[in-house]
Order: sequence, then C-alpha cells, then structure tokens
Amino acid sequence: MAEPIRKNSIAPQPGEVPVAAELERKIADGSAGVAVVGMGYVGLPLGLAFTDAGFTVHGVDVDAEKVLGIRCGRSHITDVSDEELGKAVTASKLVPTTDWSVLDQADVVVICVPTPLRKTKDPDLTFVVAATEQVARHLHPGQLVMLESTTYPGTTEEVVLPKLEESGLEVGVDFFLGFSPERVDPGNERFRTREIPKVVSGVTETCGRLAAQFYGRSHDRVVPVSCTRVAEMVKLLENTFRAVNIGLVNEMAQMCAQMKIDVWEVIAAASSKPFGFMPFYPGPGLGGHCIPIDPAYLQWKARIDGFEPQFIQLAQQVNGEMPRHVARRAMELLNDVGRALHGSKVHLLGVTYKRDIGDSRESPALEILHLLKAHGAEVSYSDPFVAELQVDGVRLTAEAPEPERLAGSDLVIIVTDHSSFDYPSVVEHAPLVFDTRNATAPMRAGHVHKL
Repeated sequence: MAEPIRKNSIAPQPGEVPVAAELERKIADGSAGVAVVGMGYVGLPLGLAFTDAGFTVHGVDVDAEKVLGIRCGRSHITDVSDEELGKAVTASKLVPTTDWSVLDQADVVVICVPTPLRKTKDPDLTFVVAATEQVARHLHPGQLVMLESTTYPGTTEEVVLPKLEESGLEVGVDFFLGFSPERVDPGNERFRTREIPKVVSGVTETCGRLAAQFYGRSHDRVVPVSCTRVAEMVKLLENTFRAVNIGLVNEMAQMCAQMKIDVWEVIAAASSKPFGFMPFYPGPGLGGHCIPIDPAYLQWKARIDGFEPQFIQLAQQVNGEMPRHVARRAMELLNDVGRALHGSKVHLLGVTYKRDIGDSRESPALEILHLLKAHGAEVSYSDPFVAELQVDGVRLTAEAPEPERLAGSDLVIIVTDHSSFDYPSVVEHAPLVFDTRNATAPMRAGHVHKL
C-alpha cells in the first residue's frame, strides 16, 4: 500500500486532462463547490469539516423537516452543537436544501446515505441507487463524485459507475469517481472528523489523486489505496474485526457466568499485558448502523463469490443472542428472589445503542424490551436522549431514574451506561440490579449482578 499522503501535498500533474487540472485548481484554492448528499450522522459532520476547510457546502437531504431544522441551526445529532451548526449556516458556508438542482453547480459530490439490510439480511442499496440516479441527472464534466456509504466490495464500480456512465461522460476523463469509507464514531470527543485518517480511492489513477487532494483539505491525514474495492473492504474489515472480537468476549462472559467468575476482572487483568492482547468488553448486544450490519454485507458478498465465512457467522450468532441471554438472566435473577418475570416491574436504564448519544438504531435494548414484554413483564425505561419509543405498538415515555422509580421496580437492568446516570443511587435504591455494562464498578452489593 502507498504511504499516507499529508494534506495539500499533491501538485498538479504534467499533461493532465483539462477538466482534471481545473478541478485541481478549484480544490487547491477552495473555490470548488461541494454538495453532500445525506445530512445524517455521517453527512452533517463531514459537511461542516468541508466548510472548516474553506469550501461552501450544499447539504442535500430528502427529509424536509431535517433540512428545516438545520436551516434554523438545530442539530439533530450529538456530535454537532447548535452553535457550531448555526455559525456555518448563518455564514452561508453550509446551505441545507431538498433541491437536487444544486448539483448542477457542484464540483464535488459526496454521497453519505444509509445502507441498511433487508429482512432477508442481504444489502439494501435503495438509497445509494436513488442518490446516484439524482447525481447522474446533474453530472457534468469536471465533477468528482465520492461514495462514502458503507457497502460491499464492488459497489462503486458495479452499481454507481454504470449509472453515471449512462450520461455519456467517461470516467477518469470527463468526470471522476471514488470511494472513501466513513469512519464516524458517534460520541467520540477525542477523534473528530479532521483527526480521523481518511482512506481514499479512485476508479482511475486520476480519480484517486483528485480524491486524495480533496480530502487532504479537510483531513489531517489521507491514506490512498489502489482501488475502490480495497477501500470498500477496509471499512468492512474494521467493523467485522470489532464484531468478531465482541462475539468472543460475549461468549467468554457467558462462560464465566457459568463458572462463577467475574469476566470484568478477567479482562482488566488481561489488559495489563503490554503486547498480544487488546481489550474488548461484553454487552447486551450490538447496536448502531455499522457493527451489526457491516459483517452481513461482507457475508453476502463472500457467498455470492462462492466463499462461506464461517467465523463471521458464528460471531453474528453469539452477538445476536445476547438480548435473549439478558432476558433469560433477568428471569433467573427474579426467580432467585421468589418472583416470576410475568407481572414484575422491570426498568431499563438506557435504550440507545451506545453511551451518551441519542441513536437507538438497532439498539439491543429494543429487543430486550420486546422479550420482557412478551413474557408478561411491566416494562419502563430511563434515557436522557430518547424521550419516547414504540415497543410492540405501545408507546413508552422515558421516566427520570428518581429513587422512587428505582425502588418501585422489581428489577433494574443497566443496558446503556450513560454518564449522567447516578449509579450509586441505583445501587442504593433498586432492590435488584442487573448490570450489563459494569457501570456499577467498583461498588459491591449482594443485590447487584453483572453480565
């Protein structure tokens, strides 16, 4: 792999085609117009990073309500403050819109739309295809198109490129196409968009060079790779690595529970080894849009190519069973104190998939709530980031974790360890606690049980 490229280190190449040279000039002096398609957890922070780099950015989204909120300076994601967003919007550096015609004036278009799974667990590229079709309608010479949506290897060249080429323009000559995997880590204050190394690729050498120059303006470090398939696989490897290791430690947690061993103490002690070990932690299940989904994309593509990824499949099974494991443990803990799960009051602390963020996509808490309700429990929850949610068609409203609420529950399950929760109060007032995140460490009490 080529050495990482530092920002602004790419000079125009002799003999470059005219539109490429002109695009290079615009990127270098900051006059290139940028359009980011999709103003979600990836697109909004990325758009602001481009404005910080000196570009004027049109943020395109089909959700009119979201666009209106951004236009009013209201951020819908944790990682972007209203103040930060308001400054960019007021200065007209970030212009939110539902109007696709702004792509006519864009020199660079970055696609950041969701890539969910279908019920059959195969990739759903509906949003990518729809966005690409809109880009194709407004494609013009000298335009760079970058896909950032996480997907299987081959998507850029097999799905996006053919639709853009229907315009009659030639890639690498008239327009330019590349892939750069998003690496957003919601809630991570240490690594913001600029500080996260940016992997970039292009369908042709010229495409890759232009992509590297563009992202070099907004990121401190750019890492070019040889082709889009490699870049697409990079993101899948990163998240599959996490999913497999989380699966291993989730199985270890269940094993330790059978042996009456504290898995958290085991992990802490193992982490003292300065080499050959990387700590991962068990939990109630995987959540979010990446780790539960990306390995499934890789599995699907591998099977299409005639390879059966058994290791990944096993990790998926272990992780997918964790909500059921939590529900079973809840039933056992209540049985131990002479209560049935049916009719018991079970209160969940945290329903988002990760601490201190407002994203409940694929959160294991949703499955846990469903399973508890299915067994007749009276469920309730607390979460400072989620005011209400639907469980089996019933609307639940968040309740403050006051001492009375905790004391009135038969069992409190810590599912998401938000930093705002008062864990000493939980231990003091709840009659029975099941801590799936080790949030109550180092407090020790007979009525507190760990995963």
